[in-house]
Amino acid sequence: MNNTKLNLKDIQDRIKKACLASGRSVSEVKLLLATKTIAADKIIDALSEGKNLVGENKVQELKAKYQYLSDKNIEFHFIGHLQTNKIKDVLKFADCIESVDRIELVEKLHERLKLENRKLNIFLQVNTSYEESKFGIDPQNAIDFAKEVSKYDTLNVKGLMTIGLFSAGKEKVRKCFKLLKDIQNQIQNLNLQNFDLQELSMGMSNDFETAIEEGATIVRVGSAIFGDRIYPDSYYWNEKK
Repeated sequence: MNNTKLNLKDIQDRIKKACLASGRSVSEVKLLLATKTIAADKIIDALSEGKNLVGENKVQELKAKYQYLSDKNIEFHFIGHLQTNKIKDVLKFADCIESVDRIELVEKLHERLKLENRKLNIFLQVNTSYEESKFGIDPQNAIDFAKEVSKYDTLNVKGLMTIGLFSAGKEKVRKCFKLLKDIQNQIQNLNLQNFDLQELSMGMSNDFETAIEEGATIVRVGSAIFGDRIYPDSYYWNEKK
């Protein structure tokens, strides 16, 4: 068994332990393979272990890998900051966009989807860490933003996404995840049209167990499965520099 498969087994075991410790069923938590900078052959190794949820941060990278992965049973999520001029391209590959964070993007997605006569699953990204280096809706504006998004019937809002604090104490990171769960509860109580807010995408290689404890239904794990990248996660997610 190669390193990717060994690491994947370890992550699956850790997810199970975190679920048991939290009194949750393992079936409630999905593992998303965060494959930014990862070659297609390594991704295929992980897919052979029964995982089919893949997340990419860059449209060009998703486009390049798709030719090698298109015959696999993959659900592709786009999890990076999406520029409006890349919408046409990302819609060719993505089954879900987890990083919807501004009304301009909502409007442009809606226009393109209307042209293609289709709908799309999306998550709303919330900046629960309040870090300037990260994209996402300000938590104080999340409810109003959700109300606006509900007006666009091409968009099926399935969940919320956040990125926890980098290099912070466990309890500081926990606050980020608790806040997202609280926002989910508030939005669910509104019974908005086009909303079925069942998913919370939160937690990465260094903090996914804490995220599971606070209600994550999708954890995005990359380096802990595929090996350390050249730079730490904070480099790849610091998208405003």
